[in-house]
Amino acid sequence: MDLIPQLRKAILTQSLPSPSQSFLTTLTTARTPPPPIPSLLATAKARLLASDLTNSTSSAIIDPSIPVFPPNIDSATVKEVKLTQNIHVQVLDIENLSLSRWEQVEELEAIERGERTRGRQVIRVVASEDGDTEAENNAAGQTQASRTGAAATGAASSGGANAVHRLVLQDRQGKRVFAVELKRINGIGIGKTHIGEKMLLKTGTVVARGTVLLAPETCSLLGGKIDAWHDTWMEGRLARLKESVGADRPR
Repeated sequence: MDLIPQLRKAILTQSLPSPSQSFLTTLTTARTPPPPIPSLLATAKARLLASDLTNSTSSAIIDPSIPVFPPNIDSATVKEVKLTQNIHVQVLDIENLSLSRWEQVEELEAIERGERTRGRQVIRVVASEDGDTEAENNAAGQTQASRTGAAATGAASSGGANAVHRLVLQDRQGKRVFAVELKRINGIGIGKTHIGEKMLLKTGTVVARGTVLLAPETCSLLGGKIDAWHDTWMEGRLARLKESVGADRPR
């Protein structure tokens, strides 16, 4: 079997966007002899996931003929419709609907600092001279309550079980559609999901009133990131949130 068909099959087996013929040709002829298939596949995957789906120029890495959203997908007058084919999309925006805007500011600032969990407290319990057991128990209870509250806050802020996210997704033609988690998807979250990341919406995905309803069984997270987009989004998102909270900022 020729190298290009082998590589294409390996790429599609991983549910990645279909590569363009020109990209495969360039990749397989760049070196003589060419690298083994696993090495070529790793390179192709990285390039595909870092590419803009909407780039339809002659140098495009992704096949410009991949499926796109149907024309009425974003219509709020359509009660419900299901996708009739697999569609690859990229993430343009993400918001944690479970948090207030100020909590979202804190979340983004923590991510910038490299932190993921906030609010955890440790209370030191010092035994009294007469061995006051009740005081120790009360202190221990306060410590446990503090940790429980911190865990709940962390679950929402880091994309845990209690979080609900809204995303803006874009197909190859540039059409943008809102998407909301119908069921929790562990890989979605601020600090987890990157701008430009690729997703596969499978056949049967439900779209209600112009919004894609995301569920683990119909949505595959493929990874990837467009660095320039992500950096711009982080800076702009944080600035907009800070401006929106304004005078309501906690003192």
